[in-house]
Amino acid sequence: MRSPGDGRPLPPRTDGGPLSGGAPAHQRPAMPGRDASRPPSGPPPGARPGAGPESASTHLLPAHSEPAPPSGDAPRPGAGRVYGRERSGKSPVRPLGRRDEPPGPGEPPGPPRPRSPRKRPSGRTILKIVAAVVAVLLVATVGLFFWINSRLAGIEGVLDNYPGRVADTPGTNWLLVGSDSRKGLSAAQRRKLATGRAAGQRTDSMMLLHIPDGSDRPTLVSLPRDSAVTIPGKGRNKLNAAYAIGGPKLLVRTVETVTGVHVDHYMEIGFAGFVGIVDAIGGVEIDVRAAVDDPKAGLKLKKGRQVLNGSQALGYVRTRKGGALPDFERTKRQRQFLGAVVKKAAGPGVLLNPFTSIPLAMSATDAVTVDSDTGALDMLSLGLAMGDSPVTTVVPFGGNEIAGGGSAVKWDRTRALALFDALKNDKPVPQEILDAN
Repeated sequence: MRSPGDGRPLPPRTDGGPLSGGAPAHQRPAMPGRDASRPPSGPPPGARPGAGPESASTHLLPAHSEPAPPSGDAPRPGAGRVYGRERSGKSPVRPLGRRDEPPGPGEPPGPPRPRSPRKRPSGRTILKIVAAVVAVLLVATVGLFFWINSRLAGIEGVLDNYPGRVADTPGTNWLLVGSDSRKGLSAAQRRKLATGRAAGQRTDSMMLLHIPDGSDRPTLVSLPRDSAVTIPGKGRNKLNAAYAIGGPKLLVRTVETVTGVHVDHYMEIGFAGFVGIVDAIGGVEIDVRAAVDDPKAGLKLKKGRQVLNGSQALGYVRTRKGGALPDFERTKRQRQFLGAVVKKAAGPGVLLNPFTSIPLAMSATDAVTVDSDTGALDMLSLGLAMGDSPVTTVVPFGGNEIAGGGSAVKWDRTRALALFDALKNDKPVPQEILDAN
């Protein structure tokens, strides 16, 4: 055998048999049964001069050219051949590429490229995320606290000391007052809420809340506004006259004098604020024990459990309809409603939802007026106490007396003293007092 590429031509084959591996492909003779009419190819371009066709190298083969279509057949636009065969379709041939490349127009999507498994975050990353969330919540809470604290309107001098004032008693005592102030209500709102156009300042409801130092439940006591009491320096009159005569300061002094309980905080809310708070929490559910139809209070309710909006709630706590003792029933509705409002406002569905908690905070700070020493933390403790299902009762009373030019509610002195003594000493109210009411 001779080595390939030595330059010597291969011997010609006349038998038409297969050529050796080194023979040029363009010199292959026609085989029987093949198209003999096809002219043989000439020597390739660039062949050495004088070299025979047998001596041509295979690397000098002519470039492959696409055969012309049969005459009379115009090539279809976009048509071509793939691997020597005419292909269907008009879109251009897309070169092989990455599988995740988007397909061209008119091309079917190729199989998706396998993705590497997603890495799970490490424990350190999770701790960093949790720490960041806690930090944001902490900053937001602190900011909200100072924002609420700055919005609280304080009344100077409400709890100032005076000669003979009751000494501080255990626990924390709040005097909660609902005034019939029309401040902030337009003429249309006054007509809608049926509040009338009364001038001056009066109290519509008064309650004393005692929060014990221990684990006992708080106690909420209604003080009927028509109670006959002795107002310091003003003589015998109805309790709400103290507010009308001397405002919150004289009212606090009167309550401390007749009960012997030291008042630590004062909070007042008017009609407009009452409606705003109820609407901010989306209404409150109340079990109406008897149907109410009171045009003077702008109220018409069916019996049974139902959600009241702000205007309905205001009418519900103001109406004097129903019961043998209208004032007594009124105080019961006020306690019932106040507990329901605070319990819903302190629930996670309101506090953890910024779309309800922020409007509630704005409505509450706009609605309430407190003593100058009461801050946001004190308001928080009040809300927690009211959400703790406090024991509710009313000052025991028995009969009437004339005071302030009209009929007033006379307290049962013995049982009233037992009630207030329990609060002064931070003790639970005796059960017989609760049963009597």
